Amino acid sequence: MRPLIGLTTSEIRHPDPGELIPHADAGREEIVLGAGYIRALAAAGAAPVVIPPLDPETAPSYLAGLAGVCLSGGPDVDPDSYGAERHPKTGPTQPAIDRFELAVVREAERLGMPLLAICRGAQVLAVAHGGDLIQDVADEMAGPVRHRREDPGDPVVWHPVDIEPGSLLATAVGSERIDVNSFHHQAPRRVGDGLRVVAVAGDGVIEGLEVPGAAFELGVQWHPEGIADRPEQAALFAAFVDAAGRYAASTESTARSASASQGPESAGGADIRATGMP
Repeated sequence: MRPLIGLTTSEIRHPDPGELIPHADAGREEIVLGAGYIRALAAAGAAPVVIPPLDPETAPSYLAGLAGVCLSGGPDVDPDSYGAERHPKTGPTQPAIDRFELAVVREAERLGMPLLAICRGAQVLAVAHGGDLIQDVADEMAGPVRHRREDPGDPVVWHPVDIEPGSLLATAVGSERIDVNSFHHQAPRRVGDGLRVVAVAGDGVIEGLEVPGAAFELGVQWHPEGIADRPEQAALFAAFVDAAGRYAASTESTARSASASQGPESAGGADIRATGMP
């Protein structure tokens, strides 16, 4: 059985009327998620499902049936969520979605559920632990490393990342230095309590975060789903899915043990029919 992994989606799109076919749904608001996340997780052995962003109170209901959570990329995190003033170059934000994803992180941590956070997701992870963000890397940390292309038509930006030896990330990708794609203009600044920086770019920008001692709780600033044909990126998804499989097996075992500990009377119905009817 493939472990069921929930994928968050934080991008809300309002399509141009010209994009709609004549018989399209009348709705003018769409939830968008790159198919690369789904393909990468499925190729690693997971059964991915999309979690729509709703009220934060729904997070426990969503996660109750899952074996892992993947926080996808998306728009900037609203600076109100970490108590900062808005930078002039901060883009459009979705505060309600921020609150939902922060609730997802906290519920996953309460359950001990494996979590992989990608790009914006890594930033949400940092904020969930009380950290804050660099709102525009080029403006606040001017240096030789480019972290995103200037125009969508430009070639993809790549740069090397140094990974802490012995970290979960280094074990997952099988290396202490890898080349990654880069599409972000924000990044974690202060990571908050319980998180450890495990990867950095050449200019010091944080590229990887993890929770020491957790079965699997890891954030990366690049987009591994976009380069999942590379062995080290495929290995990252495989390590995450393996952890989710172990979590699923553990929770199933716990449920069976709890049921068995209730004894024969837990079958109830058969006993009631035998003693309550002539």
